[in-house]
Amino acid sequence: MDIATAKPTTDQLAAAPHHCLDLVDPDERFTASDYQHYAHVALAGIARRGGLALLAGGTGLYLRAVARGMPLGRGDADADTRAALEARYEDGGLEPLVVELCERDPAGAATVDTRNPRRVIRALERAIVSGSATPPPPVGYPAPMRWLSLVRERTDHRRAIAQRIDEQFEAGLLAEAERLRGRFGEDLPAFSAMGYREAFDVLDGRCDIDEAKARDGRRTWAYARRQLTWFRSEPGITTIAAGEGALAAARSILARSLREVAAADYAGADESH
Repeated sequence: MDIATAKPTTDQLAAAPHHCLDLVDPDERFTASDYQHYAHVALAGIARRGGLALLAGGTGLYLRAVARGMPLGRGDADADTRAALEARYEDGGLEPLVVELCERDPAGAATVDTRNPRRVIRALERAIVSGSATPPPPVGYPAPMRWLSLVRERTDHRRAIAQRIDEQFEAGLLAEAERLRGRFGEDLPAFSAMGYREAFDVLDGRCDIDEAKARDGRRTWAYARRQLTWFRSEPGITTIAAGEGALAAARSILARSLREVAAADYAGADESH
């Protein structure tokens, strides 16, 4: 899954060490908790080598899980329980699972999109295994960090999304989707990622490429708006206007942050003596 996920290019991968790519195949279950585990292992290694880590991405839950140290834990996951719930969903639909979730954990159920089978099954799995559908509250991650958010003007943002979609189709998205479908089928949760459903529709003649691009653009823009809403509620974020000057602004902010960390470390060492 290279093109539709905008995985770093060969040149980008060669420019700096990258971590947490190609961890699993599309048909393997992978959660925010799994990502948190792999990312923390990578971060520990970077720290031992005296390096600085850049955690790049736009999925708020994953970023929060790593950078805030949210205790998602693997104690609320159980493969057998999830498989049984998925079988029940296939046999009896979503409504009985929603009813059971509301009975087991009414407060947690109120926070779940009960129209989304994957989220209902995951919440009910948590409720059965740990007694609550609500994950534990976040705790601070024990390392200095700085959150930077690149923002675009709305029209420019939508134009950039359309350009990215054009580039993905030109780069061979249809061939990638066909290859993946031939190996894994098309019903995996991983293929809900923007671009794959639209590519499958083109391959099967349900729409042409222009309509697929338009659908992809609408879905991507809706997701981008949800990202903006998420990050507006995330504390401690410094926003930077995307485009010319963004890199210089980021460097300036990070340099100031590093000086502050160094000063705090020096002051702490001095006090200890």
